[in-house]
Amino acid sequence: MSNFYEERATMIAAGDLQEFVPFGRDHCKHHPNALNLQLRQLQPASELWSSDGAAGLVGSLQEVTIHEKQKESWQLRKGVSEIGEEVDYDEELYMAGNMVIWSKGSKSQALAVYKAFTVDSPVQQALWCDFIISQDKSDKDYSSDEVEKCICILQSSCINMHSIEGKDYIASLPFQVANVWPTKYGLLFERSNSSCEVPPGPPREPLPTLFSMLHPLDEITPLVCKSASLFGSSRVQYVVDHAMKIVFLHTDPSIVMTYDTVQGLHSVWALRRVKTEEGNVVLKFSEQGGTPQNVATSSSLTAHLRSLSKGDSPVTSPFQNYSSIHSQSRSASSPSLHSRSPSISNMAALSRAHSPALGVYSFSGVQRFSLSSHSQSPKRHSFSHSPSSNSNGSFLAPETEPIVPELCIDHLWTETVPRLRKKNSQASKVFITSDLCGQKFLCYLVESELQLRCVKFQESNDKTQLIFGSVTNIQAKDAAPVEKIDTMLVLESSGNLVLYTGVVRVGKVFIPGLPAPSLTMSNTMPRPSTPLDGVTTANPLSKLLGSLDEVLFEDASVLVSPVPELRDSSKLHDSLYNEDCTFQQLGTYIHSIRDPVRNRVTLELSNGSMVRITIPEIATSELVQTCLQAIKFILPKEIAVQMLVKWYSVHSAPGGPSDHSEWNLFVTCLMNMMGYNTDRLAWTRNFDFEGSLSPVIAPKKARPSETGSDDDWEYLLNSDYHQNVESHLLNRSLCLSPLEVSQMKDEDFSQNLSLDSSTLLFTHIPAIFFVLHLVYEELKLNTLMGEGVRSLVELLVQLARDLKLEPYVDHYYRDFPTLVRTTGQVCIIDQGHTGFMQYPSFFTPEPPSVYQWVSSCLKGEGMPPYPYLPGICERGRLVVLSIALYILGDESSLSDESSQYLSRISIAPQKPQAEQEESRFSFRHSTSVSSLGERLVVWMTNVEFSLFLPSQGFTLRDLETLPFGIALPIRDAIYHCREQPASDWPEAVCLLIGRQDLSKQACEGNLPKGKSVLSSDVPSGTETEEEDDGMNDMNQEVMSLIWSEDLRVQDVRRLLQSAHPVRVNVVQYPELSDHEFIEEKENRLLQLCQRTMALPVGRGMFTLFSYHPVPTEPLPIPKLNLTGRAPPRNTTVDLNSGNIDVPPNMTSWASFHNGVAAGLKIAPASQIDSAWIVYNKPKHAELANEYAGFLMALGLNGHLTKLATLNIHDYLTKGHEMTSIGLLLGVAAAKLGTMDMSVTRLLSIHIPALLPPTSTELDVPHNVQVAAVVGIGLVYQGTAHRHTAEVLLAEIGRPPGPEMEYCTDRESYSLAAGLALGMVCLGHGSNLIGMSDLNVPEQLYQYMVGGHRRFQAGMHREKHKSPSYQIKEGDTINVDVTCPGATLALAMIYLKTNNRSIADWLRAPDTMYLLDFVKPEFLLLRTLARCLILWDDILPNSKWVDSNVPQIIRENSISLSEIELPCSEDLNLETLSQAHVYIIAGACLSLGFRFAGSENLSAFNCLHKFAKDFMTYLSAPNASVTGPYNLETCLSVVLLSLAMVMAGSGNLKVLQLCRFLHMKTGGEMNYGFHLAHHMALGLLFLGGGRYSLSTSDSSIAALLCALYPHFPAHSTDNRYHLQALRHLYVLAAEPRLLVPVDVDTNMPCYALLEVTYKGTQWYEQTKEELMAPTLLPELHLLKQIKVKGPRYWELLIDLSKGTQHLKSILSKDGVLYVKLRAGQLSYKEDPMGWQSLLAQTVANRNSEARAFKPETISTFTSDPALLSFAEYFCKPTVNVGQKQELLDLFSSVLYECVTQETPEMLPAYIAMDQAVRRLGRREMSETSDLWQIKLVLEFFSSRSHQERLQNQPKRGLFMNSEFLPVVKCTIDNILDQWLQAGGDRCVHAYLSGQPCEEPQLSMLACFLVYHAVPAPQRLPSAGLEGSTSFAELLFRFKQLKMPVRALLRLAPLLLGNPQPMVM
Repeated sequence: MSNFYEERATMIAAGDLQEFVPFGRDHCKHHPNALNLQLRQLQPASELWSSDGAAGLVGSLQEVTIHEKQKESWQLRKGVSEIGEEVDYDEELYMAGNMVIWSKGSKSQALAVYKAFTVDSPVQQALWCDFIISQDKSDKDYSSDEVEKCICILQSSCINMHSIEGKDYIASLPFQVANVWPTKYGLLFERSNSSCEVPPGPPREPLPTLFSMLHPLDEITPLVCKSASLFGSSRVQYVVDHAMKIVFLHTDPSIVMTYDTVQGLHSVWALRRVKTEEGNVVLKFSEQGGTPQNVATSSSLTAHLRSLSKGDSPVTSPFQNYSSIHSQSRSASSPSLHSRSPSISNMAALSRAHSPALGVYSFSGVQRFSLSSHSQSPKRHSFSHSPSSNSNGSFLAPETEPIVPELCIDHLWTETVPRLRKKNSQASKVFITSDLCGQKFLCYLVESELQLRCVKFQESNDKTQLIFGSVTNIQAKDAAPVEKIDTMLVLESSGNLVLYTGVVRVGKVFIPGLPAPSLTMSNTMPRPSTPLDGVTTANPLSKLLGSLDEVLFEDASVLVSPVPELRDSSKLHDSLYNEDCTFQQLGTYIHSIRDPVRNRVTLELSNGSMVRITIPEIATSELVQTCLQAIKFILPKEIAVQMLVKWYSVHSAPGGPSDHSEWNLFVTCLMNMMGYNTDRLAWTRNFDFEGSLSPVIAPKKARPSETGSDDDWEYLLNSDYHQNVESHLLNRSLCLSPLEVSQMKDEDFSQNLSLDSSTLLFTHIPAIFFVLHLVYEELKLNTLMGEGVRSLVELLVQLARDLKLEPYVDHYYRDFPTLVRTTGQVCIIDQGHTGFMQYPSFFTPEPPSVYQWVSSCLKGEGMPPYPYLPGICERGRLVVLSIALYILGDESSLSDESSQYLSRISIAPQKPQAEQEESRFSFRHSTSVSSLGERLVVWMTNVEFSLFLPSQGFTLRDLETLPFGIALPIRDAIYHCREQPASDWPEAVCLLIGRQDLSKQACEGNLPKGKSVLSSDVPSGTETEEEDDGMNDMNQEVMSLIWSEDLRVQDVRRLLQSAHPVRVNVVQYPELSDHEFIEEKENRLLQLCQRTMALPVGRGMFTLFSYHPVPTEPLPIPKLNLTGRAPPRNTTVDLNSGNIDVPPNMTSWASFHNGVAAGLKIAPASQIDSAWIVYNKPKHAELANEYAGFLMALGLNGHLTKLATLNIHDYLTKGHEMTSIGLLLGVAAAKLGTMDMSVTRLLSIHIPALLPPTSTELDVPHNVQVAAVVGIGLVYQGTAHRHTAEVLLAEIGRPPGPEMEYCTDRESYSLAAGLALGMVCLGHGSNLIGMSDLNVPEQLYQYMVGGHRRFQAGMHREKHKSPSYQIKEGDTINVDVTCPGATLALAMIYLKTNNRSIADWLRAPDTMYLLDFVKPEFLLLRTLARCLILWDDILPNSKWVDSNVPQIIRENSISLSEIELPCSEDLNLETLSQAHVYIIAGACLSLGFRFAGSENLSAFNCLHKFAKDFMTYLSAPNASVTGPYNLETCLSVVLLSLAMVMAGSGNLKVLQLCRFLHMKTGGEMNYGFHLAHHMALGLLFLGGGRYSLSTSDSSIAALLCALYPHFPAHSTDNRYHLQALRHLYVLAAEPRLLVPVDVDTNMPCYALLEVTYKGTQWYEQTKEELMAPTLLPELHLLKQIKVKGPRYWELLIDLSKGTQHLKSILSKDGVLYVKLRAGQLSYKEDPMGWQSLLAQTVANRNSEARAFKPETISTFTSDPALLSFAEYFCKPTVNVGQKQELLDLFSSVLYECVTQETPEMLPAYIAMDQAVRRLGRREMSETSDLWQIKLVLEFFSSRSHQERLQNQPKRGLFMNSEFLPVVKCTIDNILDQWLQAGGDRCVHAYLSGQPCEEPQLSMLACFLVYHAVPAPQRLPSAGLEGSTSFAELLFRFKQLKMPVRALLRLAPLLLGNPQPMVM
């Protein structure tokens, strides 16, 4: 009988039965490709079976034989989410025909196709694989590498890989592949051995059979194996054994299981990367081996793989030309052996970031063996020998470079040789499973023998290898792991589905809705003959379908009826049953199991349909899970498994429990296993399970009783059968509700209860009790688990009583006085049996209490270490360590696993686990930390805290669930960290301390550069109607904050727009004819157009980097509008009417600038690729100039590096001059200072001097040469590259050649060479390594002052033999050409070196005679150069500026305002005055460079004064002496200097100057001056105020190129300076705008910054306050930046540690998140700060609570919780009555929280108030709140807190100082009143151990807890009465650490004086 119940009880009900159809099958039919797929012909799966039913799985990947009928297969895996959170759904990869469909979904999420792929030939296999994109291929940093997740689709001749990011790769396969396996590292290929494989020929080594491919762009390389030989030396060789088949491959641990078809044995190998020495051994094989076969191995393989790229088709035979290779003598000339040409290898080495989809045919085709290798046409030949592929000597490569192997397999284990060797015992299914205690098994199913073999394995202690153990065989027809609950499902040959954990049987699985196999009568399954129990029964169909619950399940079919005799077999085939109804037609037994995912698995039925079932979890409620874990941790493994198995079978029995009764079930089950009789125990007997769990009654329950009556019940209850069951030990399954039949009373129960000592857990009761106690203490630290604590305490009390552990009972009583009665039912444990109980070593007689531990710490008393269970008591551990660190101040508590605070609990065998735990708590971040609080906070976010989300540390949500007293020290630490956090703390820390501003910053910092918060996505609606002027995308929000008082930005837009017609205002005089008038208008328009064409350069500056383009739309380029409108009739005036002469090509450069301006709008962070750049190419030829400018701009903002080399070549061959200029400068700027070889080649082609002398004369346009020379300077910037410098030095003085060669515009070429030379040697000064023989400075000096030309050295002397036919220069240097370049080259080489000797060369001449030799213009350059060299001497005042002017000029120069000219015969006044103005301008310009972007006030005033002076000179009567042109030039230079100093600031005075000059259009104002003025305007508003200029060497070089002080005379003038260089200012611009963004509203706002400058030689360390958004000074000048209070939370960015953090903030639009403090308003709403909450209430301190109106809170905090609190708890209602006092309390608490910025303390205040009120009403049912109040009071009086207050007197108080004493007094009063009112008797009774009356119990517990009265057992043994005086009492109680206050209250009782001494 009992056996039968055992069987029934251990049944497991599976849930969620669903029919399963692969989702892809349905999708295929509707997929566009379905026509040729004829899926309608898919046979049902059942026809594929051979009759014996033992064939493999239909869809399983192990069996990919190309079977005629098999058309589809699929595989499932656990869903993987992109972000990494836990997801629970299935992903399916389905393939049929040419299609692969990847779908995701589950019950909760609808199924959806994620991707569908269609390929050209039938899919052989599809799989998921993760490739590693790593730089180095070592095993160690595997974890840190990026992973590229791909889908791989295998076809017959190639494999396609599609990554999730959208990259596609195709690799062609050099051999027929039998199978592909995904590994941890990449793909593993198994070569199929076809019959045609062995060609006739000499014997040779076989080819390898296993190959690996680590990345789609890598080679396919052979696998090597390392196996130990007989003599112990291991040998490394290729895997060549054809008999070795892979049957299984697992990624973690990375192992391979193979089957040897010859020996019939399975082996396991570890798969790893090859060590280099092993690779070398294999490759050297050929040299050592003496035999010819040996020689062939590696080389023949390589040769074979290589030869395939020739175009042979591997489809006909993979080894067609194999023999030919080996039979011929192999010579280099043999045409059949093309080594891959180097250029293609370069292609292969292209960075993996290049999407190979661009040129799949060109790269990956030839690079791998051939791509479409079906054709043998000559076309294919020419393809692999195309000129591009062997342009650089493809035959120079060695014949066959060997392929280096990448993966290696190490032998781990081979199964023992079976006695009876069967031919085919290959495993058809292999998986890894672990049992409930974490032991791992490798299981493989040998189908031919119907057995599952399970091999136990474990990691060795040092984690390096796997150790395999014993093999266990389980009879099985099929099996699958259920990984979520550590079990596996086994399908027995009888058709039963059984659950195992490891090799322990758990129970059969019952599937509701499927008949059990015993019902089937078909003969398809031979079953062993069964004893009586297993007689097959049949059931009428109607019934079967009618009620599934009625089906009689399992062999032990109980027929439901009160009459047990029916089990007689004779009656089985009674007329009840319809005999002829066999189940042939139903025939649905389970055929196989497949696709296990987590706890779901698909069953395949014999009729071809499939169902998916879910195996229930071990426990659903958190409480039960935690308890089970703790018990499992403490029990020996075997017992733990048995215990879990029993629990699981009870829990998952059919009709299992609901969540809330799960706990009751657990208690019953556990106590039964300990030997209790739960039915006779009062509190467990009343457990109400909803519906009893007895399987006998389960089937009955389902049917509502129509006819049944209570008599049936009575009958059943009184039967022997019931008695029998009730007395049976296994009544854990009989969790019946109490039955009325038993008339016994509780009293009867209490007599004879004893424990059965033979049960499973009896001996372990103490250990289990102790860990459950620890779980109880742990749950007390989680306020959300209150319910669980109450449930658990009942169980603990019972166990504590029975184990006679009085202190524990007392401890529980103090926690839950109403739950724990002092008396209760006790079960007797037989004295004889107590000896069997094992009290573990860690068991303590005193109950560990976490509250007590914390309390002692706060009082400064010593405490024993607190015990904790690793992985279970994480909260306890965290609290203990935090207190140790923060209160005791022990820094080491976190580092050395703190043995003095925590004692780990472990049982001996689990050592390795312990070690593993140790490592978990180490510091992960090396974050800067100074104080204890900071240590604590940073540590908490790193600790692996939660069981369920181990990735996160301790978060705010966890903090909120800690009880408030325990959390207080942690909150205190957080509160003090919040004030001044470090800016580099990780995001988690910032979140924990409640600084969302910082955490958002940290989070943004990790994001890739993309759109920032501030980029305005949508251009505002008004802009779109009118024509685009190219300035719509500016960020209005930020600009309106920076310049809030006026409309200067609109004004700048108006000045810089060039898309609208200009207004041509000409008055028609009477004498003008109409025709003349029209001409007059057009001439005027021509003048205005000079200005319009100059605008785009300035516009580019204004809109710099302000726009993120949409990749699907071309960049809008505003058109350059050169028409006018004439008032009054607004008639159009046009230049093309033919009335006046318009210069040819007038607009070409203007369009170029327009294109640059448009391109510079694109921010560097935008997502741009090669295709988009090409896509922008205009259709019309006239727009080519704009596109050229666009290309240059893309180079300047760094995007041109993405343009494919192919396209660059394409553009350059077009021969369009502008495009070449833009492209060369752009590419060079993008590769600034990199010495990039490919760019150098590109530029050299355009510079004759860099080409070999014999090269063909290329006709390169002059301007393109200039651009290329500057490009060389950019690419080699700062490198001091000798050859480049030598060539450039010569080029400065390049003589003009014959036939007009180099004759025009020589100045700009010479200048470019000088600038380039200066860049190459930038700032190197005298330490130019290895160039001393070039005499660079002397040569430059000569170029500057003139002299005899030196003999032209170098290889180009031939070219310059014959002189020019046009220009007679003779032997002297033409200084007019060479001087500017040489001067600036000297300036740049000696930049900032303060080299006096060089500077003296550049001094202005101080005699009239010498002055006549120098062009006045060159004096400007010399002065500039001299000042740049003497960088540190520049001072921002006019005195310094004047000091640059030589004395002779200063004395004799005319003051321009005088009327009469002084006459002097030997002085040339004109020369002097010109020299004067130019020198002044040069000094001003150097001042501009020195203070660029600094907004230095004195520099500004000085320059502004000179600008005003020049303005007045211009209108002076004798300006003609100096020459208006010269004055205009100087004015422009000064204006540019002014704009440089004020760059980005939008200064109003400078803007007014620019606006005034904008209006001047006639006279001397040519194109160049307009250009200068509008560049000044652009610099002033650089990047819309977000950018400023830098003064680094590189920036100064760029600015020298851009602001060269000689401006073009007209729009096509490039004679002195190439116009395109004006845009190089971009290289000097850097983002320096800091924009505070309110973290709550996400809007930019104002905030006060304090900027601290480092001290320098000119000034001490100083602080300056700025109102952000503001441009910061240059970062290298700063020490720190701080967001100042009081309105915003302080935030410090320390730059002494490095500027990286701030730079990244600035580059992302400078967004700095700030957070308003509570009670403050932003500067916009409250500029003066008079409306803050504190300002209002400061007036009257006493009435503060009344003065504070809760309505006003909304203005001071955005926290919704506080707002609603004010709304509902602080507003007086109509009937206030006695509630007024409560409202006042709440209002003042709220006020306190808001003003002290501790809103998180509001719940604590209220909880304390509530607890005190409850105590006053004497309604405390549990004392935890009282404990918390006690801990709060102790914390504030603790020594560490007092010390902190003394150290930092300014600290804000964390809790109101008035609130706590009041709470303390109130509690004291209430308890004292209770003592007086009779409580003293109660206390006395308690202390003397007598029972106490019920109603007083809870107050007594409160008294005991609050006053820390020790338990009676710990009182001095001398008894209570012995003492006579208080002093004696004090002495006795000293060691009990009882506080004096408590003793005073107890003294009367203890001294026998009945009156208490109440203080």
